[in-house]
Amino acid sequence: MPGGRLTQRERQQIALGLADDLAYAEIARRLDRPTSTITREVMRNGGPADYRAELAHRATERRAHRRRPAAPRGPQALPQAHGRDAEAVREYEETFTTLLMQQGLPRISAQVLTCLFTIDAGSLTAAELVQRLQVSPASISKAITFLEHQGLVLRRRDEGRRERYVADNEVWYQSMLASARTNILLAETARQGVGVLGRGTPAGIRLENIARFVDFVAESITRAAEQAREVLHTKAAPS
Repeated sequence: MPGGRLTQRERQQIALGLADDLAYAEIARRLDRPTSTITREVMRNGGPADYRAELAHRATERRAHRRRPAAPRGPQALPQAHGRDAEAVREYEETFTTLLMQQGLPRISAQVLTCLFTIDAGSLTAAELVQRLQVSPASISKAITFLEHQGLVLRRRDEGRRERYVADNEVWYQSMLASARTNILLAETARQGVGVLGRGTPAGIRLENIARFVDFVAESITRAAEQAREVLHTKAAPS
């Protein structure tokens, strides 16, 4: 049943696929499942290096057991605007969170950023994030601090002087520039290696080619980000 919950046997197949270094898409194809299902399953249960089928199955059963007797909480309990399907929204938020985790964000930070990207209001208070994610205030504070250091979240005060957190449109522009700066640093370091290992040597040639390639990519990213920046502030045309 591609639309149902993963079975214990499927989880064992996922573990075997990871051990064989198969891509998520290939594992999903073999199980006739969406790639996003496999990605979420692995990332919420230790990641590709620590995934264990039996432990993942038990953890899922525990989560389901906790959910059954409890009243609806978190994002699922909130009314959905614009006629949205609450379950589809929850699934999408999980997919987005998993993608952010794959890019290196801790889970709670990824969940916070997903909330800020998908909330119509465009901002949330710490209390609202606690309610939506059902985690402790301390976890939200730690996640916000991490995201601020990465330049992904801004603090603003509303009319009631409450602190609100915003994932501004400029985040994507700044993120692209940060990526370009990292590439430039990589190119500079590669060129230092050319001086150490010798220009014209096999290792020196390899590092010089890396530096030239990364320089080109960094320049392209910066130029494209500058040219496309206004897109972040353009109101989408009605469908």
